[in-house]
Amino acid sequence: MSCISRTLLLVFAFLAPAVAGAQVAPASTSLRMTAEPVEEGDVHVPEGCARVQGSAAPLLTKEPATPSFLPVQLEVRTPVEPVVFPSAGRSYAIYELHLRNLSGEALELQGIEVVDVDPGAPRPVATFGAGRLPALFFPRGHGMSEDEADASRRLENGQGTVAYLCLAFDSSVVVPARLRHRVVLQEGAAMGPAIATHHDGLRTFGPPVAGPDWLAAGGPGNASHHRVGLLVIGGHARISRRHAIDWRQIRDGANYAGDALDVRAYHAYGEVVYAVADGTVTSASAGFPDNIPRTSKGFETALPLTMENVAGNTVTLDVGDRQFALYAHLAPGSVLVKAGDRVRRGQALGRIGNSGDSREPHLHFEVSDSPHLLAGEGMPYLIDRYELRSADGRVEVRNNELPVQEMRVDFRTADAL
Repeated sequence: MSCISRTLLLVFAFLAPAVAGAQVAPASTSLRMTAEPVEEGDVHVPEGCARVQGSAAPLLTKEPATPSFLPVQLEVRTPVEPVVFPSAGRSYAIYELHLRNLSGEALELQGIEVVDVDPGAPRPVATFGAGRLPALFFPRGHGMSEDEADASRRLENGQGTVAYLCLAFDSSVVVPARLRHRVVLQEGAAMGPAIATHHDGLRTFGPPVAGPDWLAAGGPGNASHHRVGLLVIGGHARISRRHAIDWRQIRDGANYAGDALDVRAYHAYGEVVYAVADGTVTSASAGFPDNIPRTSKGFETALPLTMENVAGNTVTLDVGDRQFALYAHLAPGSVLVKAGDRVRRGQALGRIGNSGDSREPHLHFEVSDSPHLLAGEGMPYLIDRYELRSADGRVEVRNNELPVQEMRVDFRTADAL
């Protein structure tokens, strides 16, 4: 959803900060990482994502001495291995490290190295030093003083945290088939198990909206509120919105024209949403009212939020291969399908509204591995064709890619879907 209620989880009230100036480690074919937005033409790495390119830089630390007994008792886990997807000439791996201190005493985190374990001797791909770590944790790294940031790197006995990683590999860099993560501590270092970077399973879909002037707000990247949407549903912590996009429409530099309190003043309001693939409707809702959009006067949802109405009016499609497409915040009375209906790619499903926990009219679209709201793991996918617009008005056709955070996109007209 564009903004899950603070009553559901405080974490959604914030945006993840940028990961700036990260260091990079040497290798025979060395790689350099930085997380500043790096322009390539007018297309840049999203805020908070670490750019991996060909260049050298030092390791965080020397290898620690072999422990006399047990290794450092820090659990390093990746519950969901990344599925790598392309966007504007780069390849993205977006995933999380779950860290838990099982040592019996406090541990001080000093850095994280992302290591390519193939082939031969391990080599670091990217490194995050002590000053960069708080930005990987959320919300602990947001708006902190220096002392607070230092405290955020301390894990007490039994305490856990999550590091949110987004790696953007330049086109000249081969994405490693396997990665490991070396967590550098004041007390030594802990090496996590090898994980795979998956390069198959990406589905290619049509666009969920049509026409020009779309903004991929909150799209894939580390500064999106979607990115940190870790919620425990059914006893499991998952991020269904890992690769979600809020499709807003921007014209003449603005998202609306006229009265900001009128949903119909927003360019996206009432725009048709389309089936991205052939599939079956697993659920649909249509009776929730629109909210008055958020302005400087404040915001309050039309209904008290519950798990049943937080997404507003929705359509969920089973598109096969255990993948489900969710359309959220649709306009009341606009939904054209019901559970059990078979739909074809390009079929109209409803219209964009401002229902549920939505501050302004937009389409929240995501793909996950569950038909149940917030209960699945978010999955990347590809859109077969779109036009990427640069700040100076240049247009570039992109095929079989996924727009990342804040990209400006034109789609084909509805007749061409």
